[in-house]
Amino acid sequence: MKKIAFILLAAVLFLAACGGESEQSSTANAKEDKKTFKIGVTQIVEHPSLNAAYDGFQKALEDAGLDVEYEVQNAQNDNSQNTTIANNLVSAGVDLIFANSTPSAQAVASVTKDIPIVFTSVTDAVSAELVQSMEQPGGNVTGTVDTQPEAIPSTITFLKDELGAKNVGMVFNAGEQNSRAQVDAVKEQMSAVGLNVVEASVSTSAEVKQATESLIGKVDSLYIITDNTVVSALESVISVANDNKLPMMVGEFDSVKRGGLGAYGFEYFDIGYEAGEMAVKILNGESTPADLPVQYPQNLRFVLNKDTVDALGLEVKDEWKAEFAE
Repeated sequence: MKKIAFILLAAVLFLAACGGESEQSSTANAKEDKKTFKIGVTQIVEHPSLNAAYDGFQKALEDAGLDVEYEVQNAQNDNSQNTTIANNLVSAGVDLIFANSTPSAQAVASVTKDIPIVFTSVTDAVSAELVQSMEQPGGNVTGTVDTQPEAIPSTITFLKDELGAKNVGMVFNAGEQNSRAQVDAVKEQMSAVGLNVVEASVSTSAEVKQATESLIGKVDSLYIITDNTVVSALESVISVANDNKLPMMVGEFDSVKRGGLGAYGFEYFDIGYEAGEMAVKILNGESTPADLPVQYPQNLRFVLNKDTVDALGLEVKDEWKAEFAE
């Protein structure tokens, strides 16, 4: 009897051990089976807004639990390097490309129709010929834009009604399609309400300060849009604006934090995160880029820089419904 009990006990222990080994083996296999995605990242230049968008993109994939390896390349505002990066990422055989800016997205879209491309920090995806339409992108490209239909008219109203502006200076890179589209939209809407735009064009960040200085005496305020070349050298514009007591409205919150007076805008981290959510759907096989409409930023808000408000001697009115940048 004791012999039988011993045999039964040994059998139970053996089965338990096998079960444990099987469970461990199953867990190990599951880890081995989990796909590691390779994502190529191309960014036109280094500055806080684009960096925040990339942070948001990464966070979305992390929250989704995807295992990702990133191949990150920055063109540092060099168009030839931007093209080289696009070709390199396609040659690397990545699973998806995250294009952070209009020039970055245009470069990769021109060299591949097979690899999914998700962009952000693009102002006009249709005019940039990245998608057929916002609602039905078509092809292998989709993403999130950094323009909100209400932002420009709200900024113009503030400049005219609250700051008493008449001549507004705009510094931008005319060679960047993203910027030209914004400036043209601003000029059209300002003209409709009796405001005049005075342009100062640059091609590199080194030209930004001199271009801003060329506006002194010609303008009573500044409006700096989401131009990568200018925003990467924003401190040069802020210096000139402060020295000449010029109120400067900007296109996004990071530029407010750096010294701009205010912006009707959104967080670049958020549009990067939303682009990341699109990438998750594509990588998981739930959707294709052609299925995912291009998204506008959500939750437009008015943010002011308290130090700049005080330096200009402005009184913050209750009807502005503004919040201060942290």
